[in-house]
Amino acid sequence: MWLVDFKVEVDDGSAVIWVDTVPIVMLPVKGGTFTMGCTQPGRAAHDTEESLVQHEVTLDDYYIGNTEVTQRLWMAVMDQNPSIYIGNDLLPVDQVSWNQIQVFIARLSQITGYRFHLPTEAQWEYAARGGNRSVGNLYPGTTDALQDAAWFCGNSGNRTHPVAQKMPNELGIYDMGGNVAEWCSDWFGTYPTAHQNNPRGPKNGENRILRGGSINSPSWTCAVHDRSWYLPDYTYGCYGFRLALDSIERDLD
Repeated sequence: MWLVDFKVEVDDGSAVIWVDTVPIVMLPVKGGTFTMGCTQPGRAAHDTEESLVQHEVTLDDYYIGNTEVTQRLWMAVMDQNPSIYIGNDLLPVDQVSWNQIQVFIARLSQITGYRFHLPTEAQWEYAARGGNRSVGNLYPGTTDALQDAAWFCGNSGNRTHPVAQKMPNELGIYDMGGNVAEWCSDWFGTYPTAHQNNPRGPKNGENRILRGGSINSPSWTCAVHDRSWYLPDYTYGCYGFRLALDSIERDLD
């Protein structure tokens, strides 16, 4: 039997959902319109063709996890730990496929009564950029000094690190530039050029989107616009995820 508690922190609007003794901190992201895709060509040293298409996206309000899902939370829900990098349960869970994450999310949603999901690619990028508080940095942080905002190949020692040790971004979100690359909900597809409202990606595909750099990534993969993708049943020691909610209304059906 899981013990579930919930409270809204009135100072910043964040939602804290407890599963036993494990808090899930969900930060509010005020919706808005932004330019998705590479807005600073050449600065990341390597920009993929897939990221260079700029297009306007408008998003509604939503919530996103302030950290990557930790091994502590995964174990509280799943009773096992698939991770390669262990020794501290505040390390991000790794070695999880997109498909395995869907099982975790379904179980977590059933336990708590909240409709968790992976962030869409657009939600991920908007949050990484700092939402409506963005100062326009290339990397997800309140600094463009990547070593201060992310664990990547230049400072990670080739292993993951406990979450929330680096500088957060404008919204108070940690580790979007590195530590583990993060699965998003979307199938991979080429970007459209037209304006989109709350896009959820192609209706089908072969690969699912991953965002953010990881501990063995060069700096350019840590840029807010950079895209990668892989098969949804693939597991890797540098792949993890964070949670999203479209609202904090509880589904008790």
